[in-house]
Amino acid sequence: MIFKCEQTDFQEIGDIINDAAAAYKDVIPADTWHEPYMSEEELKEQIEQGVQFWCYKENEEMIGVMGIQDKGDVILIRHAYVRSIYRNKGVGSKLLAHLASISKKPVLIGTWAAATWAIKFYQKHGFRLLSKSETETLLSKYWTIPARQLETSVVLAGPDWHTTGADN
Repeated sequence: MIFKCEQTDFQEIGDIINDAAAAYKDVIPADTWHEPYMSEEELKEQIEQGVQFWCYKENEEMIGVMGIQDKGDVILIRHAYVRSIYRNKGVGSKLLAHLASISKKPVLIGTWAAATWAIKFYQKHGFRLLSKSETETLLSKYWTIPARQLETSVVLAGPDWHTTGADN
C-alpha cells in the first residue's frame, strides 16, 4: 500500500535512502560519494524545501520511498529508493505510477548519469532522457545541487514534457 509519509516516518525514510543509495558507491564519481549518503540535516532540508515523501508498505513495513516536489510549472520526482532486499519486486514502479498519477503538471526526474539502472528504470516507465544542454538548463532551474552533481547528472522527462527547443 502507498501512503503519504508523516513526520514520524523521518528516521525510516533516511534509513531506506541510505540503505538503497549504497548502490551508488563506486559508481558515481568518488568525489560526490559521502557517508551517510543523505544526512539527517540534508533530509530535513529537503523536506523544508517542499519534498513530500510517499512510502510503500507491506505488512506494516516501509520498504520504499519516493519524493515529489512542486516547482511551479513542473513536478520533480526526488529521492526514489527501495530497501536493497526488496529491489526488483515492483515497489519503485508502484510508487512512480502513483506519484505520476497525482501530478497535474509535467514530471521531471534527475539522477546520476552513471546510475544506468535508474535511467533504464525510468525509461521503462515512459520517461525519456533529455539532451545534455536541456539537462543543464533544467537542473539549474529546478534543482539546488552542487556544481559537481550538476555536471554528472541527467534529467528524464515524462511523456507530457515538451522540449524547450534547446537542442532541436
